[in-house]
Formats: sequence, C-alpha cells, structure tokens
Amino acid sequence: MIRNNKYGTGLATLALTLALASQVSAQEALQDAAEGVIQIDEIIVTAQRRAESKQDVPVTITVLDSASIERARIHDAQDVSMRTPGFGFDAWPATEPRLSVRGIGTTARGAGGDPSTAVFYDEIYAGRPAAITFETYDLQRIEVLKGPQGTLYGRNVTGGAISVVSNPADLSGFDASAEGSYGNFDRTDLQGYVNVPLSDKVAVRATGTWRRHDGYVSRIVNGSEAGKLDDQNTKYGRFQVYAEPSENVRIDLKADIARDRANGPGFRAFEDAGVGGLSGRYILVDDRSVNASTFDGIQSRDAWGLRGKLELDLSFATLSYLGAYRELDYYSYYDYDGTAPSQPGLGGPRDIAGGNTEESEYYSHEVQLSSLPDSDFKWVLGLYNYHIDTHRDNLSELSVFLGGPPTFTDFIDQYADATSYAAYGDVTVPVSDTVNVFGGLRYTVDKKRVLSIGNTNAPGTFFIEEPTGSYEGTGSDKWDALTWRFGADVHLTSDLMVYASVSRGYKSGGFQDTPIDAIDAATSFNPEYATNFEVGQRGTFFNRRVVFNNSLYFTKYKDLQVRIPTGTGVRAENAQAEIWGLESELTWRVSNGLTLSAIYAYTHDRLTKFDTEEYGIPVSYAGNRLTRIPAHKVVISPSYTLELSSGADLELSVDYAYESKIFDDFNNQPPEIRASTNFVDARAVFTTVDEQWSVSLWGKNLTNELTRTYQSDFGGVNFGAYNAPRTYGVSLRWKY
Repeated sequence: MIRNNKYGTGLATLALTLALASQVSAQEALQDAAEGVIQIDEIIVTAQRRAESKQDVPVTITVLDSASIERARIHDAQDVSMRTPGFGFDAWPATEPRLSVRGIGTTARGAGGDPSTAVFYDEIYAGRPAAITFETYDLQRIEVLKGPQGTLYGRNVTGGAISVVSNPADLSGFDASAEGSYGNFDRTDLQGYVNVPLSDKVAVRATGTWRRHDGYVSRIVNGSEAGKLDDQNTKYGRFQVYAEPSENVRIDLKADIARDRANGPGFRAFEDAGVGGLSGRYILVDDRSVNASTFDGIQSRDAWGLRGKLELDLSFATLSYLGAYRELDYYSYYDYDGTAPSQPGLGGPRDIAGGNTEESEYYSHEVQLSSLPDSDFKWVLGLYNYHIDTHRDNLSELSVFLGGPPTFTDFIDQYADATSYAAYGDVTVPVSDTVNVFGGLRYTVDKKRVLSIGNTNAPGTFFIEEPTGSYEGTGSDKWDALTWRFGADVHLTSDLMVYASVSRGYKSGGFQDTPIDAIDAATSFNPEYATNFEVGQRGTFFNRRVVFNNSLYFTKYKDLQVRIPTGTGVRAENAQAEIWGLESELTWRVSNGLTLSAIYAYTHDRLTKFDTEEYGIPVSYAGNRLTRIPAHKVVISPSYTLELSSGADLELSVDYAYESKIFDDFNNQPPEIRASTNFVDARAVFTTVDEQWSVSLWGKNLTNELTRTYQSDFGGVNFGAYNAPRTYGVSLRWKY
C-alpha cells in the first residue's frame, strides 16, 4: 500500500504541476505576443481516421511532418526509427526491414506469416516485408502509432502501425519543387514533384526520386578489389489525380512504382565460439570497409500498385470506399559468410550462400460510414477485406573443403494464400465539454493455406530434416478474434489533456518459413494477442512555446510469435511476455531562433513463459529479455535559425541518438549482444529571402559509430553485417 500511495501521490503532483504550468502559459500569452515569439505549429493527424490536432488524440503517437522529414533528410525506416521513441529497426536486408514498436516485431518473412508491426501507405496495408518501399519525398507526414491497432485500421497488428501519408494532388494552385544531392561514396540523389490544377475540380500531381551511392564495403579477393557491397540504386515514382466533381463528392486516385537494384549487404564473420562445424575455418576481420565475399550479391525488387478512394457526403454521414491492388517481384542472393578461409582448402567458392525469390499480389477493399466533421458524436463503421497470394523460395547453400558446386543445398518452395474479413466500429462520445469516452470493436476472420515443397542433398544441414531429402506438405487453418479498445480523455484546460485506455490486439496464426518436413509444413502456430493498458498526457504550455507529451503503458502478450535457432535453422513458436514502459516527447521553442526537441523511451520487457529446445536441448527462457529492444533510448535535437541581414535564413541543426545494449537471441548470452550506440547527425541549411532556393550541407553518423545491423550464429561462428559509415554531402533545392 505504501508503494501504491507513493505512485498515486507522484501522479497527483504531476497533474497539479501541469495544471499550474498551463495557467502560467495563459498569463504569459500577451507578453509573448508583444515580443513576437514564434509558436510551435499545430500538427494535424488522422490516427483515428479523422483530421484532429495531435494534442487532442488519446493515442500515443509520434508524428514527423513534411518540414521535419525534409530538414533531417529522413529517407528510410531507419531514419524514422532514430527520431521515434519505442520504434525499432533492423536491416536484414535493407529491402526486407524488420520493424518493431515497443519491442514487438517479427523476423518471419515466409509466405505463411504476417508482421506484428505494419506499414500503411495512404491507409493501404503493406502486406509483405519486401513491399515496404519506404520513399519519404513529398510526404505530408509519417505517423507512428504505438500499441495494438485494429478498431480503426484495416489490418490487425499487435505492436503498432506506421502510417505514411503522401501530399495529395491540390486544387488550390500550381506547385513544384526539385532537389539534387551529392555526397561521398558518389551519392547522387535527384527528386522532384509538380502539382497542376487542370480546372477548379481536377488536379494532378507527379513525384519522382532516384537515389544511388557506391558500396560502403569493398569486396577483396586474392588481395585486390573485386566489387562493392552495401550500395544503393533506387527509383520511385508516384502519380495522383484528385477530383471534386460536385460539392459532396471527392475522388482520389494514386499509382506508384518502385525499383531497387543493388549488390546487397557486406556480411562477415564476427566471432568464433571455438566449437561447431564451421569453427576455425575463417579469418576474422572487423574492418567495416572490407570483406571477402567471393561474388557480388543480388538485391532486386520491383513493386507497383494502384489505390483509389471515393468519398460521398450524405445528409448524416460520409460514405467512403477505399480499394487497392499491388504486386511485388523480389529476388536476393548473397554470400552470407563474406570471410576468407583460415587455411587453403577450407571452404569453397561460395562457402555459405543463399537467398530468396518472391512474387506476391494482393488487394484490399474497405467500405466506411463515418460521422460528419461537425458532428458532436465522432463515429465510424466499416467492412474490410484483404487477400494475398505469395510464391516464395528459400535457397541455402554450403560449400566446405571442396571447390566447384555447393556441397550441401536446401531449397524450400512455398505457395500461400491468405484472406481476411473484418467488421468494425469506433465511437467517441462527449460526456461534457471537457470529458470524452471512446470505444471500438472489431471482429476478424483470417484464413490461410500454404503448400511447402522441400528438397535437400544433405538432410539436417540447414532446415530440412526429412530422411528422404524431400517432402511436400500442405497446411490450412482459420482463426477469428474479437478485438476492442475503450477509454476516456479529460481536458483539464484548453491546453492540457489526460487520457486512459485499454485495448486488445490480434495477429493471425501462420505457418513455418522453413519447415523441416511435411508434418511441420502442415502444422500452424497460434495467433498472437496483446492487451495494452495505457495512461497519457498531452500538454501545450507557455503560449505554444512548449509541447510536452508523456505516456505510461503495460502490455501483456499471449502466444507471442517468436523465432528460435534449431541447430542450423530457425522456427517460429509461441511464448508469453510482458512489456511496460515510459515514452516522453518535448519540443521547446526557447527563442525565435532556438528550438530544442527531445525524446526518451524506457522499455522493460520480459518473457514470462518460453519453454523450448535450442540445438536439441530443452531450455526455458522465462525471465529473459526479448530481442532487439533497448531499455533506454534518447534523442536530443537542438536547432538554431539565424536571420541574416539580407533577410535570408541559416539553420544549424544536430541530432544525437543513444540506445542502450540489445540482445539478438533469447538466451541473452554473448556473442549475440550489441553494445550501446551513440549516433550524431548534423546539417546547415541556407534559405533565400523568398524561400525559393536553399543549400544544405549535411552529415550522418559523423562520429563514424560502428555497430552491427544484424548477427546470427551458424555452426559455431557469429556472422552478420555492419551499419553505414560516416556519410556527408551537399543538397540544392528549388521550390516554386
């Protein structure tokens, strides 16, 4: 009881302090106005499928607006992760990123699995990891929603959702911009957009980007450079048409295409355990700039899609239809060890190699009926349908002692289709002028079928353990779930809101990425459930000079889908876990020129039940931490804008990011532990008086921090890849 009273007193004191601060804010408003102090801009979000101020939304959300994306050169999910509390990113490989929110993600990429943390492009679910074509140019904002999502978004997720919102075609007038960048490693970026109103009822918008750089890793074979790895060559285009044929009808059509061609990551051997089939066979080199891959890898991706939204304003509500169709064609093939043999005759021309081929096509339909913007009661009802067909191959090769073709080969061919149906509703009811209660329900039915065909010339070497060396297994299953959320928010003042909520999320069951035999291929694993309890505060103080938001949460996971090593392969199993933590965001307009932004996240994660086998030995990981979750994350971003005598601006900005150590394996033992990291980015931006031209000097990872983006044990040797080195360059932007 003493402990509870202590926390209760602390929360009461915090509430009183915030209320007093809000009163002080009002008192200082006139003085700030007289001094010409510039306020923090209001950010509008659609986290609840309607336009609202971020400070009024009772959901934990981090938002990067278009100005932040442009200034900080946010180009991919890793850049978003750096500036978002509770958001994790793991690049293995870069074209199939592993995303996590509050520690919940998945390493599964097989045809029969789903992500725990999902990406939505303009409300459309990206159903496959390789479909996350993360282009950030010409975006309106990126919203990172924390915790289970389902009563408002099309597809259920348990960890969180990243909502990417592009700038729409605009009827208000002509607009255009172009930008070019050049940097070390021969980085060359070109990007631009043009918006053209064809009439007062129709507008079109076209956006295009090209990003490339040479490889960060030199491939050294027999003492000379034979190629480059960790390179980039990405092209992206988006075309939009927006129309308002009448006062109550809106049509929004979008098409996009992305193309990636690269040599892939520069893998290497980090440590040798001294035991295992591959122990003693490699020369360990920790130089990030070189490795000894015996061939250039292949990283190829083509993705395109169509998206359409029709809105019709009725007398009592808005009726909308949202539909999409997308295709993905992906291929990768890498040298996984990337390391020279320790002695002549050990290892072959490939050593360890492999990759994946994937072809996916998917579509979705969503019909919504929602309250009108001026309605006191905010509500939405919806029906949702999603279907995906995926053909994915997994190839693994191992050559030891001999030259020539691979000595051992595993090939697993998977065909899968999945269908999801859902009905949902969500409502916010004003109890008084300052109090709202909200709640939502969603009922979901998921169906999956998977055909897996495995072939190997050495059972047990990688994944396949079928004695005959081949198998064919078919599995199908069906799951349904009722998920929900409910809570309340209280506006203590016009600038201070507190809220509390409880929500339950669900992710469908699935089938193994790399089944060992026909029985394994036909056996599904259980769905994943998460129940999240959360309290939070949104505060705007000192006449909008300070925005300070906090949230506390506790999440209980049932049948958490995790992957563990099984000697040489990996398999998915279900575990139980609990996660609780604190997330804080602060933006402070110190003066007209100086702004300070900071975020902090504390995450306490533990497996509460996980009895399994590793390398054939029964083990319990209860009490251990989950993988790839830092306990502490801090980002501090000061910026100063100097107004020159000519009227032009010079902005100087720095981003410092710290993450504490993380574990890559559930056993929490070396060597699969990544040490804490410290990253520093900076930029200087000169903008002309008319804001038509700007020149920026920028640098990322200025301290040349060295860390591992991926690592895993195989045969007693720890293999993986390093992060990008220090990069820098100059950008020139023109805006109409």
